[in-house]
Amino acid sequence: MKHIISFDVSMGKSYMVIYNSFKECVYEGEFNHTKTGFAEVKLRIDQIIISYGVLPEIVFESTGVYSKALERFMKENHYRYCLLNPLEAKIQCDSLRIHKTDRSDAHKLALTHFTMDRKEKKVSDSVFDQLKSLSRFYSELDDELTVIRNRLHKVMQETFPELETIFTRKSDLFLNIAQLFPHPDFLIGHSNTVIRNKIIANTNKNISKNRAEKKAQELLLAAEQSYPAVSSVDVLCEQVRIYSKRFQELLNEKDRCTEKMIKLAEQRVEYKILLSFPGIGPNTAVRLMAEIGDIFKFNNNKQLNAFAGIDIRRFQSGKSFYKDKINKRGNKHLRKLLFIIIQNMIRLRRNGNNHIVDYYDKLKTQPYNKCHKVASIACVNKLLKSIFHLITHGISYDYRLATSS
Repeated sequence: MKHIISFDVSMGKSYMVIYNSFKECVYEGEFNHTKTGFAEVKLRIDQIIISYGVLPEIVFESTGVYSKALERFMKENHYRYCLLNPLEAKIQCDSLRIHKTDRSDAHKLALTHFTMDRKEKKVSDSVFDQLKSLSRFYSELDDELTVIRNRLHKVMQETFPELETIFTRKSDLFLNIAQLFPHPDFLIGHSNTVIRNKIIANTNKNISKNRAEKKAQELLLAAEQSYPAVSSVDVLCEQVRIYSKRFQELLNEKDRCTEKMIKLAEQRVEYKILLSFPGIGPNTAVRLMAEIGDIFKFNNNKQLNAFAGIDIRRFQSGKSFYKDKINKRGNKHLRKLLFIIIQNMIRLRRNGNNHIVDYYDKLKTQPYNKCHKVASIACVNKLLKSIFHLITHGISYDYRLATSS
C-alpha cells in the first residue's frame, strides 16, 4: 500500500495528514492556501516520491470554491487525486461517535482510504470548466433579469402603464422609449414626426416608416389618455430609466455570454451532435455541455442519470411501500435545463419528427396515461440515454435510426 495524504479543506486553508503503508500517521499540520503554503506541500509530496519511488494516494473532499485552489495545485503538478462528493465523504466517514473537527476529518478520510475503493479524479478538458463558469454566470444574469423585470413592471404601472401594451417588453425599442419617455407628460409637445423618428432611431430592427408612424400615433394617443398614479417629477420616473437601462445591460451581457460559450463549444464534437437533436439550439447545446462536462467520465447512461439526479429512489420496509420518486441528489441546474428542453421539444413538435415526443405521446395515452410531469421526467431519462449513446459513438441524431432501435 502506498502512502496516503488527505486534506480537510476550509476557507483559505487546509489540514493535511500523511499516513504510511502501516497506517501510521507520519505527519499532520495546517497550511494556508498561499504560494508558500503550497510550496511546502509540494516539498513533502516530492520527498515521498523520491524516498519510495511512487506517488502517494491523495484524497480530499470537494468544498465548492474553497477546494478549487487545491485542485489547481494538483493539476499543475500532475498529482493524481480522489475528489469526494461531500455526501459521499459523510457516508464513508460517519461513525456512531460524533466528533467533528478539521483534524479528525482529515484523519478519517485517510484511514477510510485504506479500505475504500475510491475513483481517481479524471482531469477533463479546461473547456468544460470555462463553459460551466459561463453557464452559471448566465443563470445568475437570468435570475437578476427576472428581478429587474418585475421591478420595472411595478414602477411603470404607476408612471406610464400603457407603454407595456404598445411595445414588446423585452425589446430594445421598449427599453429605449422607457428611458426617453418614462411618463406621458414627456411626450406632450412632441409632434408625430419627431416621435416617429425617435422610434426609428432607437431600434436595431429595420422598421418601416409606416410602422413607426403607427407606433408614434399609438404612443401619442396613449399619452393623451393616460392618467398615471404619479406626476412627471416623481422619483419613480427616474427609477424607470434606471431599471430599463439595467435590463438592457443584462440582456446584452447574456448575449455576450452565449457568444463566448458557443465559441468555446465549437471546439468539441459534442456541440454538433447536440445541435442535431430537434428542439436543441445553440444556447441549450452549450449549456448542456457545460452542466454535463466530459461525458466520457461516465461508464454508462445510468451514471449520467444519477449525476442529473433523475435516478429512481425506491423505499420499502416490511409491508410499507412508498411511491417511487426521483432522487434529486444530482446537478439541479442540469435537471432544470433538461426539463425545459423536453417542454420545448413538445411545444415545437410540428417542426420535425422527434422520437422523444413520440415517447411522451405514448406515455400520455392508455394504458399508461401518465401525468405531464411523470411523462416529462421519463422523456428526460430517454433523452439522456440518447445523448450518451450518440456522443460516445460520435454520431448525429437520426429519427429513423432512433425509432428503429
